[in-house]
Amino acid sequence: MPPILIATRGSALALAQANTVLATCRKKFSRLTFELTIVKTTGDRLQTARPAAAAALATRALFTKELEAALLQGQADLAVHSLKDLPTDLPAGLRLAAVAGDRADARDVLVYRIDNGLVPRMKISDFPSGLTVATGSIRRQTQLLALRPDFVVVPIRGNVPTRLQKLLEQPETDATILAAAGLNRLGIHLAKTGLLRRNHASLQLAACIFEPPLMLPCVGQGAIGLEIRDDDQRMSEICGVLNDYPTFQCVAAERSFLHAMGGGCQTPIGAYASTDGSRLHLRAVAHLTKNVQRAEGRSVLSQAVALGEKVAARLRRQPS
Repeated sequence: MPPILIATRGSALALAQANTVLATCRKKFSRLTFELTIVKTTGDRLQTARPAAAAALATRALFTKELEAALLQGQADLAVHSLKDLPTDLPAGLRLAAVAGDRADARDVLVYRIDNGLVPRMKISDFPSGLTVATGSIRRQTQLLALRPDFVVVPIRGNVPTRLQKLLEQPETDATILAAAGLNRLGIHLAKTGLLRRNHASLQLAACIFEPPLMLPCVGQGAIGLEIRDDDQRMSEICGVLNDYPTFQCVAAERSFLHAMGGGCQTPIGAYASTDGSRLHLRAVAHLTKNVQRAEGRSVLSQAVALGEKVAARLRRQPS
């Protein structure tokens, strides 16, 4: 029997996620053979392109469409995604079948250099006026400036290691904003001292974590999505075993909200759903007008999609 092919991007973060899925598959289905197949996406190529070409990074599906093409063409059986990159409208013949395991830390993190009076364990209110923060996310930018309108925001591109290296090497930039989940999956952790550490060594960077009330993450942030062909019964059964149901319902509520709002990964919209026993709590934010708009709602787990639609309707009814 041929091996089951798991498609993934080739970045360090993507491979860390895919190898986690691969290890789980081999453990739970020891009689089957699984292999990774690395697919280079348009988004990967544009990250190293000239700035003019990089403007296309705002387009949806740049980190997923080649993986989906591999599925549709039978060159892969399962695609592993950072769920935040996966559009809510999937190609015909494909579906999001599972969320692999528990969701990682979905919070955003302000990572900053320890110099110019900046010290570990600072709160967002502690930073001096004029702090220069690099981010390529309009969602992060708008929420950050709502908290600290006196900050200066500049663009940045590249994967997580590249952004950290730029922060260390470019003194004109004080900080950047990254996902805690991405840092953790790369083995970079926040120590009790407030410093970031990797392999027990300090990176000479500190971090300030944004709790969800302050900054809501991107839809699906921290979750690993598994996409398959609609008609693949074997992979559907495998994904049924791999799926974490409460997490799947959380991201289903978030994705339903985003779909109802007509947004994508580069829209200034954030949402985060959490569970409390058998109930969901969804909080959302949008900055589509001159004012920041917020809404929230609760439901039972099984009504995740309806909850996302309800919270979107509540937010749209707010005055602009």
